[in-house]
Amino acid sequence: MKNPRYAPEFDVSIDGAPIPAALRSSITALSHQSGLEGADRVELSLANENLRWLDEPLLALDKSLELSMGYAPDPLTQVFSGMITGQSATFPSGSAPALTVTAQDRLHALQKGDATRWFALPTPMGNVPLPDVAVGAVVTATHLLVPIFEPVGAALSILLGGASAAASLGDPIAMQKLIRKQAGESDFDLLHRLAQENGWEMTIDHATPPRGYTVRFMSPLDKLSSDLTLIYGLDLIDFTPRVSSVGQVAGVSATIWVPEILMEFTVTLGYDWDRNALTLSVLPGFGLSSLVEGAVEAVATAAGITAASLNLIEEPVTLVSAPRLILSRLIPMLNERLTGSGSSVGDPRIQGGTVLRLEGVGETFGGLYRVVSATHALDSGGYRTSFELRKEIWFGSIPPADQGAVAIQGRSVPIGA
Repeated sequence: MKNPRYAPEFDVSIDGAPIPAALRSSITALSHQSGLEGADRVELSLANENLRWLDEPLLALDKSLELSMGYAPDPLTQVFSGMITGQSATFPSGSAPALTVTAQDRLHALQKGDATRWFALPTPMGNVPLPDVAVGAVVTATHLLVPIFEPVGAALSILLGGASAAASLGDPIAMQKLIRKQAGESDFDLLHRLAQENGWEMTIDHATPPRGYTVRFMSPLDKLSSDLTLIYGLDLIDFTPRVSSVGQVAGVSATIWVPEILMEFTVTLGYDWDRNALTLSVLPGFGLSSLVEGAVEAVATAAGITAASLNLIEEPVTLVSAPRLILSRLIPMLNERLTGSGSSVGDPRIQGGTVLRLEGVGETFGGLYRVVSATHALDSGGYRTSFELRKEIWFGSIPPADQGAVAIQGRSVPIGA
């Protein structure tokens, strides 16, 4: 920031125009929530003296709303572009009435209604499945949204799709199973499923034109460098990290039956915390359920992890579905090992997906974190940002010193001294 952050400021626009001064002066508090799950959200709390804002046409449902936040006199940062989706009012007996206006980003429209359809191209040789990148583009386009696929995420999806296609070559039935189907689920649920199975995060871009209409499908591997640094005792107000190996999953296993050779295989994708590397093990079985547990234990031993830390997929898995299914189960579990929550001086740059570099909290808890969710609150107490974080396994490839994760220097005091 060019100037000291003494004067928090915000701007609200509805239907593309700044709100009237009388409405702006009635806003007593506002909050903005962004994250990697669900739709981003804004709440405006209004003092409703003399019930002046009841039935106000400017606050009607489905009106577009934009919010910018920051500090005067610096330019503000647009943090939200969406639609008004709700109102709630209070009429208390001992205080002034109030009105709360709620807005959500345009992903909320994808949650309305269910659909049943499939995504394929008919050819003389049969139906050919659309790649997941094309499926995402088709679904978002039906809601007038612009999809953006980050390079690494798109390449990973093509690689996984290619592996599945290679496994189904020469098998028309297996090829048909590759076709994405939407059976009685919302467009949002379909895109969320695609994102999970391809290792994507799905967010709305509120800052880049067309603001609020761009859906970004990002792989965390696309973004490993820090966006900003927070230092404990300076702009990091508080921080509560949580690290635990209790219940930690180190691998995901699936049993796959290959009918062509009448054999069953146990496939395990694991993670070696010492080497910060993914491990893959494939062991043959005999198609007997009684031997599955023993096979899993053998796989775990071969991978250097305990069978108790393995997660067994208890649903039908084929060579076609295994790569995406195993990956979608393993990565979220691994990213739960080190998490945290905290707050800072209000900063509009902190949004869902932002990479924070935390300093002054030691080597174990310092370094790079991904923002899972962020809440910006501006009221009579000032402007403050709170957030939930996770340290992803991908950050393990970066030396702690390069992350800003430095051990605290000082005289050690023996326990009990």
